[in-house]
Amino acid sequence: MVSRLNENLQPINAVAEPSNNPAILPITFVRRSRRPMGMLALLLLCGLVPLTGWSCATTRQPRVALPTRHSIRSDQLLIVSDFKLPPEHPLIEDLKTLRRQVSERLELPLGTKPVMVYLFTNELEYTQYLRATFPGYPPRRAYFIQTPGKELAVYTWWGDRIQEDLRHEFTHGLLHAALEGVPLWLDEGLAEYFEVAGAVPGHFNLEHAQLLASSVQNGWRPDLDRLEALEKVEHMHRADYREAWAWVHYMLHSSPETRQVLLNYLHELRTDPKPGPLRELLVAEIPDVDQRMMSYVATMNTPAMWSQAEPVHRAAMYSRER
Repeated sequence: MVSRLNENLQPINAVAEPSNNPAILPITFVRRSRRPMGMLALLLLCGLVPLTGWSCATTRQPRVALPTRHSIRSDQLLIVSDFKLPPEHPLIEDLKTLRRQVSERLELPLGTKPVMVYLFTNELEYTQYLRATFPGYPPRRAYFIQTPGKELAVYTWWGDRIQEDLRHEFTHGLLHAALEGVPLWLDEGLAEYFEVAGAVPGHFNLEHAQLLASSVQNGWRPDLDRLEALEKVEHMHRADYREAWAWVHYMLHSSPETRQVLLNYLHELRTDPKPGPLRELLVAEIPDVDQRMMSYVATMNTPAMWSQAEPVHRAAMYSRER
């Protein structure tokens, strides 16, 4: 999710004022993961629970520093954490594969600009850092943030869905490293598309596919004009993520013509951050594109199309050292 923030870190169409706290970076773009956090993290981030009111680990002094002890560099990926991950860890290998997949599927050159991943040990430390550094942010499991200094940074913690979260946010980083700008809906649609793990990209997000197919039966119709008009993250709801994913999947998989329209548009975004509406290009190539897209979504309710590759095994993901 992309937005510009004011000095109170509320989304507006202006750049944030720099903070007096040197640990707090001024923000230009932020991709907010739509994934909720646990109840304790939610209460901490909202300031509803004093840290001293909890026993055991939550009674220690809040940790507000970024991880620093260990780092792994692989091409554009730079992971910094306070626990040790082996360079050949399945999660690292998966992100290296993802980088190649994004480049090949979207016909974008492999970039060199690093994407920082600040990987916190647990949810509590991640939440404490967010609350201290980015006050007012809603609780999310992961964020992608681009600063005025052009650092492309992902913030997240080692949880049960770390592979999904990192694939989603790392995709944002790769896109912003390669393109001058990315429309909000397209940025999220592509991140939703690539977050699904597999030897080749394009496997269905089962939740999206089934809900969209059901929505068609209940009268839902695609509306790319409405999606393209969304510029603020708070205006984008869960159903919009589903539709953005569906448009990306439709364009990349329904026909060579729709795929080429998307690839041409991405090529324009390499030099022009605002090349105009994508829907106009689709309609020029396929006049009945809305009807075709709706028919494509309706077929997503076919169980034969729901096959997915297995994600990185959880036991393998959790093999790490302190």
